[in-house]
Amino acid sequence: MVRILGIDPGLRFTGWGIIDAQGNRLSYVAGGVLATDSKTAVPERLCVLSDGLEKLIEQYTPDEAAVEETYVNQNGTATLKLGYARGVALLIPAKRSLCVIEYGAKTVKRAVVGTGAATKDQVTMMVKRILPTAVIQKADAADALAIAICHAHHRTSLNSIALGKVMA
Repeated sequence: MVRILGIDPGLRFTGWGIIDAQGNRLSYVAGGVLATDSKTAVPERLCVLSDGLEKLIEQYTPDEAAVEETYVNQNGTATLKLGYARGVALLIPAKRSLCVIEYGAKTVKRAVVGTGAATKDQVTMMVKRILPTAVIQKADAADALAIAICHAHHRTSLNSIALGKVMA
Protein backbone atom coordinates (compact mmCIF):
# COMPACT_ATOMS: atom_id res chain seq x y z
CA MET A 1 0.00 0.00 0.00
CA VAL A 2 1.16 3.53 -0.75
CA ARG A 3 -0.22 6.74 0.74
CA ILE A 4 -0.41 9.63 -1.74
CA LEU A 5 -0.72 13.34 -1.00
CA GLY A 6 -2.29 15.32 -3.84
CA ILE A 7 -1.77 19.08 -3.84
CA ASP A 8 -3.64 21.69 -5.90
CA PRO A 9 -1.54 24.79 -5.20
CA GLY A 10 -2.94 28.28 -4.94
CA LEU A 11 -1.97 31.33 -2.92
CA ARG A 12 -5.54 31.92 -1.68
CA PHE A 13 -6.62 28.26 -1.43
CA THR A 14 -4.33 25.24 -1.64
CA GLY A 15 -6.32 22.05 -1.92
CA TRP A 16 -4.96 18.85 -0.45
CA GLY A 17 -6.12 15.26 -0.55
CA ILE A 18 -4.73 12.02 0.79
CA ILE A 19 -5.56 8.58 -0.54
CA ASP A 20 -4.27 5.08 0.02
CA ALA A 21 -3.59 2.98 -3.07
CA GLN A 22 -3.22 -0.77 -2.97
CA GLY A 23 -2.96 -2.04 -6.52
CA ASN A 24 -6.02 -0.67 -8.31
CA ARG A 25 -7.93 -0.16 -5.06
CA LEU A 26 -8.08 3.45 -3.87
CA SER A 27 -9.44 4.66 -0.56
CA TYR A 28 -10.04 8.15 0.81
CA VAL A 29 -8.04 9.15 3.88
CA ALA A 30 -8.53 12.92 4.23
CA GLY A 31 -8.83 16.14 2.29
CA GLY A 32 -9.33 19.85 2.68
CA VAL A 33 -8.04 23.29 1.92
CA LEU A 34 -5.27 25.43 3.36
CA ALA A 35 -6.58 29.00 3.16
CA THR A 36 -4.64 32.24 3.45
CA ASP A 37 -5.86 35.77 4.04
CA SER A 38 -5.57 37.83 0.87
CA LYS A 39 -5.01 40.96 3.00
CA THR A 40 -1.80 39.46 4.40
CA ALA A 41 1.62 39.92 2.77
CA VAL A 42 2.70 37.20 0.35
CA PRO A 43 5.65 35.94 2.49
CA GLU A 44 3.31 35.43 5.46
CA ARG A 45 0.81 33.60 3.25
CA LEU A 46 3.57 31.31 2.01
CA CYS A 47 4.48 30.56 5.62
CA VAL A 48 0.86 29.56 6.29
CA LEU A 49 0.99 27.15 3.33
CA SER A 50 4.38 25.80 4.36
CA ASP A 51 3.35 25.23 7.97
CA GLY A 52 0.07 23.64 6.89
CA LEU A 53 1.75 21.20 4.51
CA GLU A 54 4.36 20.32 7.16
CA LYS A 55 1.57 19.48 9.63
CA LEU A 56 -0.32 17.40 7.05
CA ILE A 57 2.77 15.38 6.19
CA GLU A 58 3.54 14.85 9.86
CA GLN A 59 -0.03 13.80 10.66
CA TYR A 60 -0.75 11.53 7.67
CA THR A 61 2.79 10.34 6.75
CA PRO A 62 2.30 10.05 2.97
CA ASP A 63 4.81 8.06 0.92
CA GLU A 64 4.55 10.15 -2.26
CA ALA A 65 3.20 13.52 -3.37
CA ALA A 66 1.66 14.74 -6.61
CA VAL A 67 1.35 18.43 -7.49
CA GLU A 68 -0.54 20.11 -10.32
CA GLU A 69 1.69 21.91 -12.81
CA THR A 70 1.29 25.63 -13.39
CA TYR A 71 -0.90 26.81 -16.18
CA VAL A 72 -0.16 30.24 -17.57
CA ASN A 73 -3.12 32.58 -17.87
CA GLN A 74 -3.41 36.12 -19.17
CA ASN A 75 -2.95 37.68 -15.73
CA GLY A 76 0.80 37.62 -15.18
CA THR A 77 0.52 38.62 -11.51
CA ALA A 78 -1.87 35.75 -10.77
CA THR A 79 0.42 33.28 -12.56
CA LEU A 80 3.41 34.54 -10.57
CA LYS A 81 1.54 34.15 -7.26
CA LEU A 82 0.47 30.65 -8.26
CA GLY A 83 4.13 29.93 -8.92
CA TYR A 84 5.01 30.98 -5.36
CA ALA A 85 2.43 28.55 -3.96
CA ARG A 86 3.64 25.79 -6.29
CA GLY A 87 7.18 26.34 -5.05
CA VAL A 88 6.04 25.69 -1.48
CA ALA A 89 3.95 22.69 -2.62
CA LEU A 90 7.01 21.16 -4.30
CA LEU A 91 9.55 22.10 -1.63
CA ILE A 92 7.88 20.88 1.56
CA PRO A 93 7.28 17.25 0.47
CA ALA A 94 10.74 17.14 -1.14
CA LYS A 95 12.32 18.34 2.12
CA ARG A 96 10.57 15.41 3.83
CA SER A 97 12.15 13.03 1.27
CA LEU A 98 8.89 12.23 -0.49
CA CYS A 99 8.90 11.39 -4.17
CA VAL A 100 7.18 14.40 -5.80
CA ILE A 101 5.63 14.10 -9.27
CA GLU A 102 3.94 16.87 -11.27
CA TYR A 103 0.91 16.48 -13.55
CA GLY A 104 -0.72 18.91 -15.95
CA ALA A 105 -4.40 19.74 -15.50
CA LYS A 106 -5.40 17.95 -18.70
CA THR A 107 -3.56 14.79 -17.64
CA VAL A 108 -5.37 14.84 -14.29
CA LYS A 109 -8.76 15.37 -15.95
CA ARG A 110 -8.09 12.57 -18.45
CA ALA A 111 -7.10 10.17 -15.66
CA VAL A 112 -10.18 10.90 -13.57
CA VAL A 113 -12.93 11.82 -16.06
CA GLY A 114 -11.64 10.42 -19.34
CA THR A 115 -11.28 13.76 -21.14
CA GLY A 116 -8.82 16.60 -20.73
CA ALA A 117 -11.65 19.09 -21.33
CA ALA A 118 -13.65 18.06 -18.24
CA THR A 119 -15.29 20.77 -16.12
CA LYS A 120 -14.66 21.25 -12.39
CA ASP A 121 -18.12 19.81 -11.69
CA GLN A 122 -17.31 16.70 -13.72
CA VAL A 123 -14.03 16.23 -11.86
CA THR A 124 -15.78 16.58 -8.49
CA MET A 125 -18.50 14.11 -9.51
CA MET A 126 -15.95 11.50 -10.62
CA VAL A 127 -13.83 11.97 -7.49
CA LYS A 128 -16.96 11.27 -5.42
CA ARG A 129 -17.66 8.18 -7.54
CA ILE A 130 -14.07 6.86 -7.26
CA LEU A 131 -13.81 7.75 -3.54
CA PRO A 132 -17.39 7.39 -2.23
CA THR A 133 -16.43 8.20 1.38
CA ALA A 134 -14.66 11.43 0.42
CA VAL A 135 -15.75 14.60 2.19
CA ILE A 136 -15.34 17.45 -0.28
CA GLN A 137 -15.87 20.98 1.02
CA LYS A 138 -14.37 22.97 -1.88
CA ALA A 139 -13.46 22.38 -5.51
CA ASP A 140 -9.78 22.84 -4.59
CA ALA A 141 -9.97 19.77 -2.33
CA ALA A 142 -11.67 17.75 -5.10
CA ASP A 143 -8.92 18.83 -7.50
CA ALA A 144 -6.25 17.72 -5.02
CA LEU A 145 -7.90 14.32 -4.66
CA ALA A 146 -8.08 14.09 -8.47
CA ILE A 147 -4.33 14.78 -8.61
CA ALA A 148 -3.72 11.99 -6.09
CA ILE A 149 -5.96 9.63 -8.10
CA CYS A 150 -4.08 10.54 -11.28
CA HIS A 151 -0.79 9.73 -9.60
CA ALA A 152 -2.14 6.41 -8.31
CA HIS A 153 -3.08 5.47 -11.89
CA HIS A 154 0.25 6.62 -13.36
CA ARG A 155 2.63 5.42 -10.65
CA THR A 156 2.47 1.79 -11.79
CA SER A 157 3.74 2.71 -15.25
CA LEU A 158 6.29 5.11 -13.74
CA ASN A 159 7.57 2.31 -11.49
CA SER A 160 7.77 -0.06 -14.49
CA ILE A 161 9.86 2.48 -16.38
CA ALA A 162 12.13 2.98 -13.36
CA LEU A 163 12.49 -0.78 -12.87
CA GLY A 164 13.35 -1.19 -16.54
CA LYS A 165 16.14 1.35 -16.18
CA VAL A 166 17.45 -0.36 -13.04
CA MET A 167 17.34 -3.82 -14.64
CA ALA A 168 18.95 -2.68 -17.92
